[in-house]
Amino acid sequence: MEAEKKAISLLSKLRNELQTDKPIIPLVEKFVDTDTWNQYLEYQENLLTESDEKPRWFYSPWLFVECYMYRRIHEAIIQSPPIDHFDVFKESKEQSFYESQESVISLCTYLRELMSTLNYLEEEQLKEELFKFLQISLWGNKCDLSLSGGETSSQKTNIMDSLEDLKPFILVNDMEHLWSLLNKYKKAEQASVRVAIVLDNSGFELVTDLVLADFLLTSELATEIYFYGKMIPWFVSDTTIHDFKWLIEQAKQSNHKWTSRCGNDWGKYMETGRWVYRDHVFWTLPHEFCAMAHVAPDLYAELQRAQLVLLKGDLNYRKLTGDRKWEFTIPFHQALSGFHPAPLCSIRTLKAEIQVGLQPGQGEQLAASEPTWLTTGKYGIFQFDGPLLGGSLRNS
Repeated sequence: MEAEKKAISLLSKLRNELQTDKPIIPLVEKFVDTDTWNQYLEYQENLLTESDEKPRWFYSPWLFVECYMYRRIHEAIIQSPPIDHFDVFKESKEQSFYESQESVISLCTYLRELMSTLNYLEEEQLKEELFKFLQISLWGNKCDLSLSGGETSSQKTNIMDSLEDLKPFILVNDMEHLWSLLNKYKKAEQASVRVAIVLDNSGFELVTDLVLADFLLTSELATEIYFYGKMIPWFVSDTTIHDFKWLIEQAKQSNHKWTSRCGNDWGKYMETGRWVYRDHVFWTLPHEFCAMAHVAPDLYAELQRAQLVLLKGDLNYRKLTGDRKWEFTIPFHQALSGFHPAPLCSIRTLKAEIQVGLQPGQGEQLAASEPTWLTTGKYGIFQFDGPLLGGSLRNS
């Protein structure tokens, strides 16, 4: 109880600093990323040397202070043993999963029934199924607890029934490029095809990612999947290793036969190394992804070993593009500012005021008819950067 009181006191202090626009202060509790964070705070301070100001909550880059807030929440917990491993968002994440059970069962049932026919599918049919699982993963990204203040964002309807109706809301659709790339490797019978999935939310969205990953393996479009999650609780619903293992265990213990079967398969993939979960401190730093090669060269080198990198969700998109106010028509490749470890694709429903790579007039037309089109999660993208159809393939 004393530890809880201390954590609550530190969180109250943080809230007061935020509400009254106090200067951003360095982190004090030693953690694996403390020095890197404090160096970044110094960098932000140096940007203001001419005005002799310190970075403040109301006048700093939004992505930076948003990440800093979640890092300070974690600091309040790690300063308060014996609850220093407590996940303050755990209850919200688990509730979101439990409330999506019907949708989880529908997805697992569809996947298991499809597996019995996979060997008989024509190439065009296989492509159609890949596109279904990609779209399921895209619309699963709507379930984001950081936007709802932790209020339930469960998936109550069968997402499979909505895919056709949702297609018009995909503003950039590069799924053909993903198929072209993976199918070339499959036809070449390449010994190792690694797909990296940089995860976003746990709960129902994570189920959609695992179902996609299972399909990629079973269809032999990939031979191994690397999942990348957060080291610490982050943006309310982001996936940690605990969330990842917990969800697989929940699926295993399900009293629905296909959900249970999926859970057992996923556990075996982990045991045999066909699925690998990785976390890295970089994912919870404030840096843009174009800084990864310098700040986290080991992580960048690992992503370079992938044949395809899928990056889920809004936060990853903001870090890919530097969270800048780009013109809507700026090419995605340009907005990446040199971040090109491997062919990559952002899979995201729009919940932040940034989008690049649109056709001339497309963004303005949407804004005229729907002023909130950038932030409601109604629209989605599959935005690819890498060798296009007919281009040369990367070698692992």
